[in-house]
Amino acid sequence: MISPEQAQYFFTNTEDAVCIISSSGEVLYANPAAEKLFEIPSESGIKIWKVVPFIEGNDGLIQLFIDAVSNKVASHEAIVDYVNNEGVTSNLHVRMTCHEQGQLVYLIVITNLTQLMKVNSALVRYTSPEIADYALTTEEGQRSGGQKKNVTVLMSDLRGFTALSSGLEAEELITVLNHYFEAMMTCMQKYHGTLIEFLGDGIFIVFGAPKEVPDHATCAVKCAVEMQIAMKDVNEWNRKNGYPELEMGIGINTGDVIVGNIGSQEKMKYGCMGSEVNVAGRLESNTIGGQIFITESTKDLISEELFIVSSGKFLPKGVPGELKYFDIGGIGDLRAVDSLENAIVWEDVPLNKRYKFYFLDGKNVEKETHRGIIRYISQNHRFALLETNTELEDKQNIMLCKSDDRIYAKVIRKEDNGFVICFTSSIQTVKD
Repeated sequence: MISPEQAQYFFTNTEDAVCIISSSGEVLYANPAAEKLFEIPSESGIKIWKVVPFIEGNDGLIQLFIDAVSNKVASHEAIVDYVNNEGVTSNLHVRMTCHEQGQLVYLIVITNLTQLMKVNSALVRYTSPEIADYALTTEEGQRSGGQKKNVTVLMSDLRGFTALSSGLEAEELITVLNHYFEAMMTCMQKYHGTLIEFLGDGIFIVFGAPKEVPDHATCAVKCAVEMQIAMKDVNEWNRKNGYPELEMGIGINTGDVIVGNIGSQEKMKYGCMGSEVNVAGRLESNTIGGQIFITESTKDLISEELFIVSSGKFLPKGVPGELKYFDIGGIGDLRAVDSLENAIVWEDVPLNKRYKFYFLDGKNVEKETHRGIIRYISQNHRFALLETNTELEDKQNIMLCKSDDRIYAKVIRKEDNGFVICFTSSIQTVKD
């Protein structure tokens, strides 16, 4: 048993506000923290709900006190807002316990959660709600290490954004990216994806971790289609505000990965790694703006009807053989905005412009020079017909050069009179 003096010491020095009130609500005792929080006047006998300023925002706290006393509840707790006389809002955790020994009294213990709520809010903003919940409420979230899980990985990236961004001020660049990310995150949250991180202008999303998503492959593809649909509104906003239009490619793969906390005890992050993540990234790099490529392992798990534009094979690094992929134009009732190269209409007048061009290996430009002629350009100025004696591979990235101009493109397919290429950067100099 502790002595009354010890109890008084704890009440006096705790950061929690502690009050004892009578059965009719009068304040019988308030520790220094409670006096400071509620600015309790010196006179005795004031009702507990009378110490709360009668202003907008305090209705919940006032009603909580009145209900507890009126209904004589044994215990009650809630999280409510409290606005003081200076207009500062705090988040309070209020616990009320009824005690009867000679007379009926209530013990009220109030913990100020404002700073904790700010930390939680910041954690959600800088990670994601799923990762924040994982870190704060699970044992696994408190320690380093990972586990193997079957998930679906979505990788997206803007096409030619590095070249486009060179004409923007830093503040404008952040404005454009933030508006784009906001639209994409709305789609992700709708289908229960978890944002792992932003990769420059790219997005890395996982479906199925840390929280289980039973139909994660279907959710990922639906999310991807809605992301492409959302680009229409993103670009409409960009046009109205004088910013360049954006195009996005998406790659999706399903498989076993390692997910969990990566780092040290001082600093950790929730990560997702493994060869299946790399496959999604390599698949995304093969897309042009507006396309969604999924692997066969994802397709086999889809529970709804897929609209497949085309299919093909690719060989990612570290994989012993070629993998099949599918170009997805829709799922169920969802359809992407357009069908891209399947609807190419060439301009009537030949362009016939000569260019040097170079192969790209990742972000590096190979040294060997090749030559070709752009014979035709499409009416939407997204595609061109390149005539060259060099044999080009499907999905190969190239850089066309003339004087000081640099134009980036991806090979789409071979035709009898040349190669169809899709521009992945501004082509104003080609049109001129």
